[in-house]
Amino acid sequence: MESPTSAAARPDFYDFLDRMRRPAAADLFRSIKSFLVSFSFHEPNAEEDGSKVQAFLTEMESAIRDHPLWANATNQEIDHALEGLEKYIMTKLFDRTFGTSAEDAITDMEISQKIGLLQQFVKPHHLDIPKILQNEASWLLAVKELQKMNSFKAPREKLLCIMSCCQVINNLLLNISMSNDRTLSGADEFLPILIYITIKANPPQLHSNLKFVQLFRRETKLISEVEYYLTNLISSKMFILDVNARSLSMEESEFEKHMESARQTTQISVASPSSSQGLPTSARSNKEEADLAGSRFPFMDSETESLRPEEVKQLHDLYRQVVTRYTLLSKALRKLSIDEDQLLSSVDDS
Repeated sequence: MESPTSAAARPDFYDFLDRMRRPAAADLFRSIKSFLVSFSFHEPNAEEDGSKVQAFLTEMESAIRDHPLWANATNQEIDHALEGLEKYIMTKLFDRTFGTSAEDAITDMEISQKIGLLQQFVKPHHLDIPKILQNEASWLLAVKELQKMNSFKAPREKLLCIMSCCQVINNLLLNISMSNDRTLSGADEFLPILIYITIKANPPQLHSNLKFVQLFRRETKLISEVEYYLTNLISSKMFILDVNARSLSMEESEFEKHMESARQTTQISVASPSSSQGLPTSARSNKEEADLAGSRFPFMDSETESLRPEEVKQLHDLYRQVVTRYTLLSKALRKLSIDEDQLLSSVDDS
């Protein structure tokens, strides 16, 4: 199982940077630089930007194949160069292309808040996961892999986190099948476990990460097993967004009771999707942005003396979330033995 932070996951990138520093690569580097600069002439648009990146990667594949630096290169070596190119340009374009729209931010917040509620009462049996398939140790490993996704900037590395998570689940199912002489049921067993793992993990900016991978990972790489795992995680996201009593094998009254109890415990107010439908587009956008800011920083304008005991508890819970996410991010970054931002800058300066 390949990790985004392993040495095996990064030689493509370092070899690509090394070749880009050579004088013979000046023509390729000019093309790359010109492509990156062209983005500054237009407002960010995820779908249009994705199409531009895909077209550029296809164009550059032909240029690299015909270039003297890759003379007599194997198909694998060409593929490695394209992996390095994808990481280079998407790291440079990350701030422009990842989660930049208010709609994406609102969806990310809605998913995170919904998961925060579900975490308090959803158990494996609510997703019809039989006891024989329940393995907390393996599930914890899958959770940690999924939580790493937001620590990376390159589409491939985010996708590797998804792959690692799903392979943990798949290996668990295979081992149980072999040891108990039972037939696997494919997605019928895999998807409910992935949904449960996603709820347990509550990965930051899940919607934005999935959208980023879909738009900016090379299309030729989103096939076969990769496509299957990515599609299942997208299905997990949609399940969570649309979750209801029936999908959790509950009575409606029981589901609403659990959700209301979870809201009271966390003091999170889940806004109704229809609450702003009667507003003009511009007013609705302003309202959503204001709601988003208020949900992110609910106590910014509060005086310490005015906080109620339940608000102090909520503030403490938010603090714990921040510390947990910071710790996960710090661990991921410490695993990188070389500062890749410095490497990127060194190519620009050469």
